[in-house]
Amino acid sequence: MPHRAIVQCLLLGAAVLLAGCTAKSDPAMTDPLDALMHDYAGNGPGASVLVVRDGKAIERRSYGFADLEAKTPITPKTNFRLASISKQFNSAAILLLAQDGKLSIDDPIKRFLPTLPPEDDAITIRHLLTHTSGLIDYEDLMDPKDTAQIHDIGVLQLLEKAPKHYFVPGTSYRYSNSGYALLALIVERASGQRYADFLRTRIFEPLGMKHTVAYENGISTVANRAYGYTEENGKWTRTDQSTTSAVLGDGGIYSSIDDLARWDAALYDDRLLPQSVWKQAFTPATKTDDPTIEYGFGWRITGETLWHSGETVGFRNVIVRYPQRHLTVVVLTNRNEPEPYELAKKIAASYLD
Repeated sequence: MPHRAIVQCLLLGAAVLLAGCTAKSDPAMTDPLDALMHDYAGNGPGASVLVVRDGKAIERRSYGFADLEAKTPITPKTNFRLASISKQFNSAAILLLAQDGKLSIDDPIKRFLPTLPPEDDAITIRHLLTHTSGLIDYEDLMDPKDTAQIHDIGVLQLLEKAPKHYFVPGTSYRYSNSGYALLALIVERASGQRYADFLRTRIFEPLGMKHTVAYENGISTVANRAYGYTEENGKWTRTDQSTTSAVLGDGGIYSSIDDLARWDAALYDDRLLPQSVWKQAFTPATKTDDPTIEYGFGWRITGETLWHSGETVGFRNVIVRYPQRHLTVVVLTNRNEPEPYELAKKIAASYLD
């Protein structure tokens, strides 16, 4: 074969090979997880996804930007505001203090918060953990004209002036951010430590969650921080903070999928709490307003799953655990919509037998 023909043949073969590689690397065509996460990829705010099976992180993927203005990409180390996923850490803090003998789950909350009105005498710590206290939601008590951020102590001050309840404590269920703000204050008063410090020294540091933090503006910082965004008129607007964003007990923790993999691992053994104690958190304590969902201590329970979502301005998150199958899916996003619970279940379905 003439030299020129040989060169043309080689070039044609290389082109065919390159085309084949390009097609194979197209995530929308070949990778189910990337296909499911397609809407979070690109130049907007995005997401991090974790899949843990048998204690091993088999997927750690990130999409989009943590900071649109700086064009900082999201990575597995990016820390998102967890919103109500934070509640499971609050409940763990209460269980640790019960183990220490500093409190009992069935203590009246006025043992630690005596300034609450007489109408709250019957409310126990258990009621706060399970959203069965009947306490008025603090957001309904805030002055809509007030632009200053409220803190956990501010929630207590509002409730001191709110003797009415949604229902008699212990007789029904209503999701209560007020209850978890009060739990953070109980952690402080029972332990003698600031809430953020207790979480850091008793949970985050022992588990190697080095960059997870109950964030306090002017006191702590968030490493590798994702900022929250909302789409308005086809454009992304930063909506990272609201008047309630400084309340720690109901949603103030920032964490990453890498650190949450460590948290998930600790729920299977006794390094933080004995399994007999974890069982209290994971056992249904009350039915909810959804007939398919029950609630434990900081965890929703649906069939074989333990899960919790987290929704706040600019962030939508979820953790879904299948403990009997040793499978967990976490989706953290820094955009206002959509809520990723159904997405997480679709991701999990591709890894279940």
